[in-house]
Amino acid sequence: MSSSSRSSTGIKPGVKIALAAAFLLLATFLNVCFGASWLAPARLWEALISGPGESAAARILWYARLPRIAACLLAGAGLAVSGTVIQKVLANSLASPSIIGVNAGAGLAVALCCAFGGYSAWLITGASFLGAMAATFLVVIAGRKSGASRTTVILGGVAVSTCLNAVTQAITTLLPDAALASADFRVGGFSAVNQGRLLPAAILILAGIALTCTLTNELDVLSLGDDTAHALGLRVGTIRTVLLTVAALLAGASVSFAGILGFVGLIVPHIARRLIGNESGTLLPFTALLGAGFVALCDLAARMVFAPYELPTGILLSFLGGPFFIWLLLKRKGKP
Repeated sequence: MSSSSRSSTGIKPGVKIALAAAFLLLATFLNVCFGASWLAPARLWEALISGPGESAAARILWYARLPRIAACLLAGAGLAVSGTVIQKVLANSLASPSIIGVNAGAGLAVALCCAFGGYSAWLITGASFLGAMAATFLVVIAGRKSGASRTTVILGGVAVSTCLNAVTQAITTLLPDAALASADFRVGGFSAVNQGRLLPAAILILAGIALTCTLTNELDVLSLGDDTAHALGLRVGTIRTVLLTVAALLAGASVSFAGILGFVGLIVPHIARRLIGNESGTLLPFTALLGAGFVALCDLAARMVFAPYELPTGILLSFLGGPFFIWLLLKRKGKP
């Protein structure tokens, strides 16, 4: 077994992935049971078997809880895998969709889409992806043209994110209808998720994760540096473009229905690497499972801590992510 696959506990990667799957199932179960109305396991099983029926438990399960937990799992997996790919491609552990402007680009695109009357799920998902991709390549190309260091690229991403958010705020201020349509998006959360909004993004997220898992070898080689990757015969430019496009697709599709969920793509990859190592073949599926469970638990906490009031999940994630990012900056003190 490679050193990257080992941990101090000596637990095999396959066992860790199974434990992450168990964590995901537990988070799903808790999220389905708890809420404004408690669904006991017996009632939950009856509602699940009977399907969408006339009982109150069945309606709560099929029309409220299941779409919401599906959205949590998809958004968590998509953003976590996107963050992992971005960090490995840019060789920078501070990179994430929320920090380098990917989420801000998606937010601007959604605001523009709403401003022009495009409210369909497919239009919003497509606009979110295009905005995320444009922001990603803007930051990467600007960093490469200027020969910036890794940390400078991150700072450039923060600047791009700030500018894009400013344009979004201008649009929503000048066009109140666009502000109302994108209000949930800008805060981040799952209270307004429905099956119609979720389906297009779910297809893209599942396809993006599957595609990323087929490129694990290329991702590991690329993370060794451009010179080494060229020497090993990798088409660096093409592979980098493909991986960043998939990362933007995952982030854009995730935020298209969940809104701006900051720091998921930063926190989860760091935890995952500490637990399972940096080998992409095991890191990516582990990160997807961990990210899905993490967002599900955060959404549960956002619903339950201040009950009967609900705190938007995006706000809770910002509370967690801000101190985490500062801690990472302090750890990297003196590093390029």
